[in-house]
Parts: sequence; structure tokens; C-alpha cells
Amino acid sequence: MALKIIIVGAGLIGPRHAQSVLSNPSTTLQALIDPAASGATAASNLKTNYFPSLAALLQSDLPKPDAAIVCTPNHTHVPITKELLEADIHVLVEKPISSTIESGKSLLEYTQRPDKSHLKLLVGHHRRFNGYVQKTKQILDSGSLGRIIAVNGLWTLFKPESYFSCGGEWRRSRESGGGVIPINLVHDIDILHYFFGPITQIHAEGILPQRENPSHDAEEGAALTLRFASGVVGTFLVCDATPSPHNFEAGTGENPLIPKVSEGSDFYRIFGSNASLSVPDMTRWSYDGCAQKSWSEELKVEKIGVQEVTPFDLQLGHFVDVINKGERVSCSGEDGLRALVVCQAVRRALETGETVELGVDLLG
Repeated sequence: MALKIIIVGAGLIGPRHAQSVLSNPSTTLQALIDPAASGATAASNLKTNYFPSLAALLQSDLPKPDAAIVCTPNHTHVPITKELLEADIHVLVEKPISSTIESGKSLLEYTQRPDKSHLKLLVGHHRRFNGYVQKTKQILDSGSLGRIIAVNGLWTLFKPESYFSCGGEWRRSRESGGGVIPINLVHDIDILHYFFGPITQIHAEGILPQRENPSHDAEEGAALTLRFASGVVGTFLVCDATPSPHNFEAGTGENPLIPKVSEGSDFYRIFGSNASLSVPDMTRWSYDGCAQKSWSEELKVEKIGVQEVTPFDLQLGHFVDVINKGERVSCSGEDGLRALVVCQAVRRALETGETVELGVDLLG
């Protein structure tokens, strides 16, 4: 029998998740929940039921849903997820798992209660399912690049003022979980953890702000230096106030709202002892087949193919298997919290001007 799934939140991401639910033969879209009047319109467009709250749905004649996907503002993730778990409903919560480390830890403690241990919690770092990320992970795990030495990353683009209005006002405010660090950088931190293991040291320098304050008080960007427990070092530049093709969305075409850039849109460069790799053009540079590994030799260029996939669809399929088959979650609550811990460390580094040491156990 198909899993009955509800979507909580009718903003930018909710309808995308809803389309995945509608297209999966193992799921049915039972309802859309959002207190805003626009929620009813979104539900009508999706041809599903609408409720202003979970309580209203549970008090209706509809059967209780099996699972929910939480797509609400960051600071509401924990209370809404707890409310769903209390109703005995499995949850896929959008990243970041919470807006504070304390509330994130409280959610993890809640899920570990004996009466809740049967429920599944998946954090929506859906880019782990992106074809470019999956292929890069395969290359790294194969040892093709040798021992990884360093990584350079970029997430730079321009967000229009409309992004911060019409229900998106919370994105302007640091207090409500807005800003490029918890909204966007958290994705890349999770991917970097997925590739190279935990980040243990961070230094950050803030960019010159471009938006009017106090209307906007959340960070617009930073230049970071990173050290991983594995010994890998890295740099990362994040900024949402500059026209640029160097970001995950433009490079992969993952987000239909952001046009794909076919050339010159690399956002990761990974350097190993045997070869280097740029992503998403998936170009591997090496001295393979040369008389010696030397700068005097001509570099060999290899283009690696990637199968285009829809990450939200694959993530939903995984969520179904987690619930029905007991498959281990791809991104656990602990994984989600680790990414948030690093993002909070970035903010601390920006505030103090000091290098922040995290240690290997980010939850300690």
C-alpha cells in the first residue's frame, strides 16, 4: 500500500517535494499544510487536500498520514518535527535540521526516547543524491585521485529582493534562521563532510555587505579556510550578492528556478596526490601514462560522464525504503546537526575574528 505523505510548508521547496510524491508509485500526496492563505491555492494546484495546521488534519475524517516532509522556515523545523513525531508520523525535515545547536540536540534526544525509537528522521540534504555528487564520491572512494590534499569550493550568485519578500521575509533575519550561511552554505558543508569527513578548524572573513541594514541583518557571505580531521585543507567562498555562475545550482541545473550554465561554472576543485578533479565539468587532470609525474610533462585530461537524475525523487525513494525496508538513513539527525555545528562555528569565527577549533566529535 502506498505511503500517505503530507507536505508541511507551501513555499519554494514544498511544491518541489510534492511533485516527487505525486510521481512516485509508492507514495500518495494526502495533504498540504500551511497557515498562509497561499497554502490553499498551492494545494488546489497540486489537487490535494489543504489544512492550515497539523491539528486540523488530525481532527478531520482523513486517515492519519504515514510520513511528512517539513519545508517551513528554519526556526520552525524542530517544533514542527516534534509535533509530527508525537503524532507517530515519520519525518523528512528540510535542512538545516534546526536554527540553533541547542534545539537540534533537543530533537535528537526526543527521537531517542524509547517510545519514539521506531520512527524515522531523515534530514533533507538532498544533494547527496545529486548525480554529480554521487559520481564525485565514487571517484574519491576509488582512490583515483590518490591521497586527497586540498579542496577549493565556491557558492556565489545573486539573490533578488523578491527572494526576501512575499513570505520570505524571515530570510533577511539572522534570528529567524536567515542568511547565506544556514540557508546555502549548510548544503556545501554537508557535502564536504560526505566527501572528506569532519571539519575540525575554521577561520572566516566576512564580505562587504551589499544590502541595506537594518532591513537585512543576516550574513551575505564569507571567505573560509578549513581543516578536516583527515588532514585535508580547504578554502571556500560563499556569497549571495554577486552575479556568478560558480554555484551548485547553476553548475548542475538542479534547481529549475536557476538556469544551468554549461561552461565555466565549476564550484569544487579537488586536489589529490595522483590527480585533480573539477566539478561539475568532471574533468580529471593527471600525469597518467607519462614517463614521470612532473610539471614538465603534458597533463592528461579525462572527461567523466555523469547520469542526470532528480535528487528530490531519489531522496523520496530512499525515504520510502527507510520506512518500509529499514534502510539506513543517508543523512541522519546527527549528520544534519554536524553541518549546523560547522555553520555556527563560521558565524562565531566571523564575530570574533578568531580561528575556531571544533575537534573530531562535533556533537561533543
